[in-house]
Amino acid sequence: MAEMKFEEALKKLEKIVGELEGGDLPLDEALEKYEEGIRLSKTCAKKLEAAKKKVEMLIKNEDGSVEIREFDEKAAREDEKPQGEPRSNPKARLPRRQE
Repeated sequence: MAEMKFEEALKKLEKIVGELEGGDLPLDEALEKYEEGIRLSKTCAKKLEAAKKKVEMLIKNEDGSVEIREFDEKAAREDEKPQGEPRSNPKARLPRRQE
């Protein structure tokens, strides 16, 4: 059997979720749908992870040259923070309140 595309798996998963949320399925059928939904969820997660690993970014250097780098999700989240908001620093400590 050919590997299922992400969009197809997601569409089936959404349908299953709708059926389960409807609450009209007999217990045995609901359990089967739930198990199928779990399999589809794992398929979607694997495909998203594979796609994320393939993403590359074009970076323009200060000298005007361009280079290709792999996408760094953590760094991208840091770049999305508004200016003035502190960057995450695991070593940073907040001062203790004196009571």
